[in-house]
Amino acid sequence: MRMLAWLVALMSVPSMASAAPPEVEAAYDKGTVDIENGSKVPYRIHRPVVAEGSGPIPLVVFLHGAGERGDDNSMQLRHFPDRWVREGHLGKRHPAVVLAFQCPQEQWWSAVRKNQDDEWVSDPDGILTPQLQAVMAKVQELAADPAIDDRRIYLTGLSMGGFGSWDLLEHHPEVFAAAVPICGGGNAVAAKAIVAGRTPIWNVHGDADNVVLVERSRDMVKAIRSEGGRVGHTELPGVGHNSWAWAYGPGGVVEWMFSQRRTDEPRFEGS
Repeated sequence: MRMLAWLVALMSVPSMASAAPPEVEAAYDKGTVDIENGSKVPYRIHRPVVAEGSGPIPLVVFLHGAGERGDDNSMQLRHFPDRWVREGHLGKRHPAVVLAFQCPQEQWWSAVRKNQDDEWVSDPDGILTPQLQAVMAKVQELAADPAIDDRRIYLTGLSMGGFGSWDLLEHHPEVFAAAVPICGGGNAVAAKAIVAGRTPIWNVHGDADNVVLVERSRDMVKAIRSEGGRVGHTELPGVGHNSWAWAYGPGGVVEWMFSQRRTDEPRFEGS
């Protein structure tokens, strides 16, 4: 019942209400990845047209929120993937492959639970879910493509996808050039593993968020910094759960994300 109540709260956010418009649909090819139980996890991928000889381009991995779960392979195009196509200034300045998987209905990107205060937190005993394993299998495949710069693989996610972003940073700390988790939370116990990957992180959360409390982000930022890690943190005063509107908008953190680059090749070991 508690999980249902949280899901209803997430799905009540107006900006999650409809699928992507036709021009966005047309910009993303469709695909699926098989997982252990025999089912398929759908994804969409945008490959921009670039000038011949321009060299490899970055890969952006986007994890959607709970309101975009399902099997239509469309709802996950809202927010970052939508803005990437319709607000073309980002794609023009930073040509990149954009990968957006869709988490199945009733599933979650990462293991989450209610704590003693009836708040959603990351499960410290959680392992990487089959959904995130599918994401990483595709990321590893794409990283081997000479057209993609494997030292510029970026990760961002909102709400449920913010939790998933922290989870990927824990289990695959040496893959991403930068990460932008938004209005999520993670396993503070994993801070040491995350810091070992030396991934620059910029976290965003609204201080008036009543769906995922800002304390979830504060806990992660504090834990990362206590281990000597690099993490920026923007706390938006008076902003509720839709802090992604600022993060992905003009003056947000997208430009910062694209300025980051790994100095070593990504390593895909992990669980």
